Amino acid sequence: MELPPQVPVMTLPSATLFPQALLPLYIFEPRYRQMLRDALDTHRMFTVAMQKPDRVREAPCAVAGLGLIRVSVRHSDGTSHLILQGLTRVELTETIQAKPYRVHRMHALATPPAEVVAVDALVAKVLELVARCLHTGAFASPFPLSSVTEGQSKKLGGKPPAFSVKEVLRYLEGLRSPEVVADLVSCALLSNPLERQSILETVELHPRLGKLIHFLMAQLAQHGHE
Repeated sequence: MELPPQVPVMTLPSATLFPQALLPLYIFEPRYRQMLRDALDTHRMFTVAMQKPDRVREAPCAVAGLGLIRVSVRHSDGTSHLILQGLTRVELTETIQAKPYRVHRMHALATPPAEVVAVDALVAKVLELVARCLHTGAFASPFPLSSVTEGQSKKLGGKPPAFSVKEVLRYLEGLRSPEVVADLVSCALLSNPLERQSILETVELHPRLGKLIHFLMAQLAQHGHE
């Protein structure tokens, strides 16, 4: 898929869009309604960037997630529910426009090759921690476990379907890409938005998995499951 050199930017206080993950969004602000219309009329892509936590004015983090609009349902009041699927990490550079919505130049951030044996050991540890973190019952998964049609999205109010923990674990164990495992687990299980942003900004795989393990272990310890 060819990526555009410049894209609209949606700045949100705590949202992180990882590659392959599904992000349900409710579009109600006039500027983002216009952004959505323009995106649907062109390449169906925009980026989701976290607001820098120490800034009062709108200031998107430089590393963001580029997403493709999978489903968009427009309501009679002009608002929309949509499902955005992450495509890749990007670095936002030059600001092309600030109003009515932000547009930045960008370039994709590719993950460099990593040593296979070390990465496999880290992935095994991640999956072990995931099994300890999850409990039985429905799991509102950001994983693209199945196709979501427009009809299904209307029934779900723009939200992805729920899956059991067993299904989620089976899905993760069947993935061949350690990179996808790291990103989807970060998206699904890290409750702290700054931790998710830290994972998003870590392009190299070995340190990315190391950070994820550290965050998961700290989360388990916080809940008394060391």
